[in-house]
Amino acid sequence: MVNVDAGTDAGSDSGTAAGARDGDAVSRFVERFAAQLTEAGMQRMAARVFAQLLASDGGAMTSAELGEALQISPAAVSGAVSYLTQVNMVSREREPGSRRDRYVLHNELWYETFTRRDQVLTLWEKTLREGAATLGTDSPAGARVAETAAFFEFMQGEMLGLMDRWRVHKATIGLA
Repeated sequence: MVNVDAGTDAGSDSGTAAGARDGDAVSRFVERFAAQLTEAGMQRMAARVFAQLLASDGGAMTSAELGEALQISPAAVSGAVSYLTQVNMVSREREPGSRRDRYVLHNELWYETFTRRDQVLTLWEKTLREGAATLGTDSPAGARVAETAAFFEFMQGEMLGLMDRWRVHKATIGLA
């Protein structure tokens, strides 16, 4: 579980005092969101580390801070961070004047994550179209693969428009 100061971290400039948050409530949020990410297919420990970073005011924490907040080993933090950096959800930065690394959420995290998914959809669509041609679009398997390719093409087109609408919406609600 997350400790009382889990929602805040050293160097945070948000002005929120550590005592102003209910540590148990923060812990429940982190664990609940991590469980939902795990149900959606993310590795469990990576989901916990990601949720903890998201709940931290600075969006960045050291390995020691993550381990303490989540009550997990340095090895568990390392494995989770390796996964999160591989899927471009966090990056590693060196603390100025220190040998310690901080793990940082990317700016516009969700936008960037979904934009990268667009690249994956393009690759899948191309491979599926080739597969449909190989199988023959008149065969049941070929038709099924061609439909899957068409679905990814549709999703890609919708995702681009959705991301553009998000940027406009974000500005209208004062988040830009």
